[in-house]
Amino acid sequence: DDNPTLSALDISKIKKFSQQKRGNVFEMLARSLAPSIHGHEYIKKAVPCLLLGGVEKILENGTRLRGDINIMLIGDPSTAKSQVLRYVLHSAPRAIATTGRGTSGVGLTAAITTDKDSGERRLEAGAMVLADRGIVCIDEFDKMSDIDRTAIHEVMEQGRVTISKAGIHAKLNARCSVLAAANPVYGRYDEYKNPMDNIGMQDSLLSRFDLLFIVLDVMDPENDARIAEFVLRMHRYRNPGEQDGDPLRTDGDVDNLATYEDKKADEEDMEIYVKHDNLLHGKKKNTHKLCSLQFLRKYIHVAKNLTPVLTREASETISNEYAKLRTTDNMGNKSKTLPITARALETLIRLSTAHAKARMSKVVEKKDAEAAVELVNFAYFKETLKKSKKRKDNEDDDETDEEEEDEDDPFRFDEKDRKRARKDPKPSQDSTQQNEENMDTDQPSAAEPPSVTDGVREKVSEEKLNAFRAFIHEIFSDGHNIDQVPLDRIFEEVNQSGSRPDPFDEEEVHECIDRMM
Repeated sequence: DDNPTLSALDISKIKKFSQQKRGNVFEMLARSLAPSIHGHEYIKKAVPCLLLGGVEKILENGTRLRGDINIMLIGDPSTAKSQVLRYVLHSAPRAIATTGRGTSGVGLTAAITTDKDSGERRLEAGAMVLADRGIVCIDEFDKMSDIDRTAIHEVMEQGRVTISKAGIHAKLNARCSVLAAANPVYGRYDEYKNPMDNIGMQDSLLSRFDLLFIVLDVMDPENDARIAEFVLRMHRYRNPGEQDGDPLRTDGDVDNLATYEDKKADEEDMEIYVKHDNLLHGKKKNTHKLCSLQFLRKYIHVAKNLTPVLTREASETISNEYAKLRTTDNMGNKSKTLPITARALETLIRLSTAHAKARMSKVVEKKDAEAAVELVNFAYFKETLKKSKKRKDNEDDDETDEEEEDEDDPFRFDEKDRKRARKDPKPSQDSTQQNEENMDTDQPSAAEPPSVTDGVREKVSEEKLNAFRAFIHEIFSDGHNIDQVPLDRIFEEVNQSGSRPDPFDEEEVHECIDRMM
């Protein structure tokens, strides 16, 4: 039998622990579940709910409302996801572990094989059928193919496996909870992408998970220092009575079938709390009491059999929160990690019931519903960063730095100034002064011929300009080059032609030449 053996002394200790008024019983169970893992506060609160579960109900028409809670952990490597699965395997009365790469759909549900001797077909149960009324821990869940993941849809919601193969028609009970650990699509979680894009699984599968936690490997110097100190304490710890050179035990997880007396002695000496050790638990001032693993197994076994009833206040809290979740697609810059369907309402009910079971309460109160709401709000929404906004902020910072550098060096003019000049078409004060200086230098001197102005242009008529053009054309037709003809000779020959009663003066000749150029 997978269930632990209980004595009258164990029952009295469990009642005393559940009725204590010094601390929160639920938080103490959460801290005691995985003491060697640093952080992950909300995950440690969700795992006791997974172990305790909700209340299964079978209606008069045969409809089954599941009480099993399913949780998925998805995130970066080396964030203790697999360690959480290991602690659940040791804490749950019945738990089966499997991996995504080494598991197929029929391996999780049921398979039909052929007997070698008789040749008859027979039905063999899979991992989820063997874990009936227990927990299935699936590591590397993302490595499974979509076809294999589709095979567990019926099990996660209906709690049974229906087989119709090779002339065999059967229904097998698989009323188990699922705890899955997976990595994102890109290996590491990309905070600039939507949670749905990082997860990369079908909504029909994700909606069957009650909670989905995104675990990130955040680079924080203070947090990294605390984790390093925590891990080093764990490695420095030695079991009491261990001598130098003693060989390590390799049969720690192997069942010993000839230890009836040792098992009886353990039941008599069961302790609620673990003895404090400075290396294992840190300084006594900064730590809380932790429950022993043996006591946890028995406490969960007793609390799981309770059937709390919802109160009116808890029902109103759950109903109002479900309406908010349905109307709120995004919370600020946070996006949804799970599709919010009618199953989310049942999730709130199951989590509230599990929280009441942890307190050994017969009713689900308002504080149980509020604890469930806190878990759901944390697991259902994840912040998504925006690249464009970050890039824009960097550009603004760069422009501010450039302006400060330009103030220090007023004669600097580089490529960034040209870009800024294209954005701002207004001329600067320095360029205006430079243009005025250029205009001053362009003014004609006394020795030079006068330039053509608007007033002088009105002096030469179009008829006179056409006559001057005809004369220049005659010079070109004679084979002369205009660059080799002196200006004085052109002035003399134009006036000697005698074709016009009004001769050209020097200013008119200059004007005609300028207008022809």
